Amino acid sequence: MDKYQRMMLVVLLVVVLSFVPPLALGRHLDSVDMEVLLEVKKSFTEDLRRVLDDWSSDNPDHCSWTGVTCDLDSGVVALNLSSSSLAGSLSPSLGRLSRLATLDLSSNRLTGTIPSQLARLSALTTLFLYSNRLSGTMPPSLGSLSSLRVVRLGDNPGLSGPIPGSFGDLRNLTTLALALCNLSGPIPSRLGRLTQLHNLVLQQNQLDGPIPPELGNLDNLQILNLADNLLRGEIPSQFGELSQLTYLNLMSNQLEGTIPSSLGKLSGLRNLDLSMNQLEGELPAELGQLNELNYLVLSNNKLSGHLPENLCLNATKLEHLFLSGNNFTGQIPASIVQCRSLTQLDLANNSFTGAIPVELGELANLTDLLLNNNSLWGSIPSEFGNLSNLQTLALYHNELRGGLPEEIGKLQQLQILYLYENQLSGEIPPAIGNCSSLQMIDFYGNQFSGDIPASIGRLEQLSFVHLRQNDLSGEIPASLGRCRQLTILDLADNRLSGGIPATLGLLQSLQQLMLYNNSLEGSIPEEMFDCRNITRVNLSNNRFNGSILPLCGSSSLLSFDLTNNSFNLEIPAQLGNSPALERIRLGSNRLVGEIPPMLGEIGALSLLDLSSNSLTGVIPEELASCKNLTHIVLNNNQLTGVIPTWVGSLPQLGELKLSSNRFFGPLPIELFNCSKLLKLSLDDNSLNGSLPSEVGKLASLNVLDFARNQLSGGIPASIGRLSKLYELRLSHNLLSGPILMELGQLQELQSALDLSFNDLSGEIPSSLASLAKLEDLNLSHNSLAGEVPRQIGEMSSLVELDLSHNDLQGQLDERFARWPPQSFAANLALCGYPLSPCGVARSAHHRSTSSSAAVAAISASVTLVIILLLIAAVIWIRRWCPKRTIEVNCTYSSRSSSQAHRELIMKGSRRRELKWDAIMEATCNLSDEFVIGSGGSGTVYRAELPSGETVAVKKILHQHRESLLQDKSFVREATEKSDVYSMGIVLMELVSGLMPTDRTFGGDMDMVRWVQSRVASASSSSVAEREELLDPALRLLASHGESSMYDVLDVALQCTRTTPAERPSSRHVSDRLLRISLKIHRAGSGKKTAV
Repeated sequence: MDKYQRMMLVVLLVVVLSFVPPLALGRHLDSVDMEVLLEVKKSFTEDLRRVLDDWSSDNPDHCSWTGVTCDLDSGVVALNLSSSSLAGSLSPSLGRLSRLATLDLSSNRLTGTIPSQLARLSALTTLFLYSNRLSGTMPPSLGSLSSLRVVRLGDNPGLSGPIPGSFGDLRNLTTLALALCNLSGPIPSRLGRLTQLHNLVLQQNQLDGPIPPELGNLDNLQILNLADNLLRGEIPSQFGELSQLTYLNLMSNQLEGTIPSSLGKLSGLRNLDLSMNQLEGELPAELGQLNELNYLVLSNNKLSGHLPENLCLNATKLEHLFLSGNNFTGQIPASIVQCRSLTQLDLANNSFTGAIPVELGELANLTDLLLNNNSLWGSIPSEFGNLSNLQTLALYHNELRGGLPEEIGKLQQLQILYLYENQLSGEIPPAIGNCSSLQMIDFYGNQFSGDIPASIGRLEQLSFVHLRQNDLSGEIPASLGRCRQLTILDLADNRLSGGIPATLGLLQSLQQLMLYNNSLEGSIPEEMFDCRNITRVNLSNNRFNGSILPLCGSSSLLSFDLTNNSFNLEIPAQLGNSPALERIRLGSNRLVGEIPPMLGEIGALSLLDLSSNSLTGVIPEELASCKNLTHIVLNNNQLTGVIPTWVGSLPQLGELKLSSNRFFGPLPIELFNCSKLLKLSLDDNSLNGSLPSEVGKLASLNVLDFARNQLSGGIPASIGRLSKLYELRLSHNLLSGPILMELGQLQELQSALDLSFNDLSGEIPSSLASLAKLEDLNLSHNSLAGEVPRQIGEMSSLVELDLSHNDLQGQLDERFARWPPQSFAANLALCGYPLSPCGVARSAHHRSTSSSAAVAAISASVTLVIILLLIAAVIWIRRWCPKRTIEVNCTYSSRSSSQAHRELIMKGSRRRELKWDAIMEATCNLSDEFVIGSGGSGTVYRAELPSGETVAVKKILHQHRESLLQDKSFVREATEKSDVYSMGIVLMELVSGLMPTDRTFGGDMDMVRWVQSRVASASSSSVAEREELLDPALRLLASHGESSMYDVLDVALQCTRTTPAERPSSRHVSDRLLRISLKIHRAGSGKKTAV
């Protein structure tokens, strides 16, 4: 072998030996990386898409595994398992992939923390972990990865803590994206060292503190997004040095100060959003130099001043200008038309004044024009008809006048037309029907008049029509039925007439029908039942009649209001098919029948108002299931029965109004469990029994009204615990006992304290004077005694005071002079201001020392005088206006009427002797034919004397001897309650003209029950049935007289109540009849009345 050959052999051996260690190393790396990948696989707990099925030791070529990329030596350099639906955690073993340059596990469902072992990946250039469910803090050790160029960790809401300052050492970083996390603390100023950075995206975190001025050193920065954080302070003027910046978004922070004029140097800026901060000052004119600007969004700040005239001088590419929600003033500059590329112009919610520039009509590319909520005046420019691409026109809440120009019909791309709350007038132009793309119309609160154009029916895409509160008239156009996409139709508060077109039943998508406050009439078309998607109906304050059933086809109702119409059939049970229905208002109609039990199926029901109808029956117990009820308003009906005990189980009840019905029985104790009750009105019923002490549990109560019932017993002291009470009315009952001093604790009492027309006794407690807010105090028509506390006269808030018709005594000082004498009338021992001086009063009136029996006798005497007055009136009518006289007109003047009243009273008051023979002849020897009633002490007869007078006589049983007394006399000896009953019988006979033994009555029907049945059905009976109650001789009375006769019957029914304890005292009867007499006299005074 020659020398050359030996040399070549040596070289070859050296070359071969030099390759042995790398091959061995490659085999070692191959083994390690596969082992790491298998450990990484174990950290994934869920692999729905089975992307890791080929990650197996059975497949030794790990470089072929899904998502794995290797270099020539089989070392893993990239791992990409993004969007693979993987669940689990990040394995710390990833830090052992020494050659890994790219790690992308984004858009999975990974949880847990970011392992600090990732800091060992010295070759890593790309780290994508965004859109997972990672938590914890970012490891500061990641700042040692000097090769990193792109870091995207955003959209991990559980990632918290500060941004590590060590990230400022990543000098090769071009993208740092940490948006949509929960990062907090300040932005590290060290990030200003990242001179290679192109994109810094930190929006939607909890970052606070000022924006570091050092960020102005990022010469290569193109995108800076710090939106939706808690950053405060001013915008650094150094941002003007970011010459490469194209996108700057600082919206929704707490930034203050002015907008730096240096931003005008950002010649490449295309998007500037500083909205939703607290920036103030004027809009820098320098922004007009940004000739690449496409988006300028400065909305919702505190900017002020005028808009710069040169704002659009160089901004020829500006397409979106949003300046709403500031305090810009002055006129909208016409130069804004220089922004020829504008597609969206939003100047809403400012303080712009003046007319709308007609030049805006030249912005041919405009799609959205929003000028609402300013102080613009003048008319809508007809030039707007040139905006052929316009989709949204919002001019609402300004001071625009004039009409809607016909040119509006040219806008065939227009979808939204909002003109509400202006002063626009005239007719709606029929050309609006040419806006074929129109979806939403809102003209609320203008002065449009005339008819709704039928052309509106051509708008097939129309979904929202709001024309409320205008001056529109005519009928609802039937063509609206062609707008099949319509979901909301609001024509309320106009002067529309006619009925609802049957074509509206074609609106299958209709959800809200608002027609209230018009003059609509007729019945609801049956076709409306097919509108099965309606949620809200309000037809209140019209003249609709018939059935409401056609409005009940939907099972999705939320509110239903038909108040103040003339619907006159029953309430449909189908209303109960809407479980989410919250409010039912059917008050002030003519509805009949019973309350449907099906309403108890409405679990969401909170308000039920059926007041002022003709409903009968009882309150259905099924309503007990409506636990969300807050308002039950059933007053002014003909409901009967007892007040249900289940009312006390309604935990949210705040108002219960059952006034003016026919409820009877005692107050249920359970009622006072309603701790949230604010208003309780049970007045004008026939409730009896006592007022329970549990009333004091209603701690939230503002109004308590039990007036005009038959409640008896004392006023409970617990009522003084109602510290929030504003109004208390207990008048016209049978309450007795003293007025308790505890009432003085009701410090919020203001509207009224009315205890009148009861049997209260004792003195007026001085504690009432502590009611510093009270405006009306009425204690009249009781049996109160003693002196009037002088402190009452010092109540500065008291406007109305009535202490009349009691037994008060003593001298009133000048503090009481501000009330009229009527406030203290019929207190015989009371004198002083404003009554007669005490000396005169004592000489004129003898102080009575008679017993209570004597007082009752006096009251009965007055009552008899009034009865005789009524008898004389009947006789006079019968004598001078006989029923069979044809067309005889009897008139009398106010003067002659007054004289007649005086004569009748004198005659009725004069004592006269009655002969036994005359009485026997008038009553056929006390025949049962003339019986008109009986009491505990004898039988009452009616006697018509030869003189023409009619009197009541009574045969009194006393010590086995019979004596016959004139009615005026026997009341002094007979029991008061029995004689009150007799008075009632007399009154019934006088008004009806029928005898108690009349053949009209038979079986179980006596005179009292007959009158009760007629009075009870008077509100719903025919005219003929009502007239049965009145003597034909009385039908010739004037209307006020006929009304008074019904008042007399009401007194008679009270006198003839079954239980003596429920009958009023003779004194109360006297008061009532006296007021009726005065009513007749006053009504006839000063005018002629045909009789």
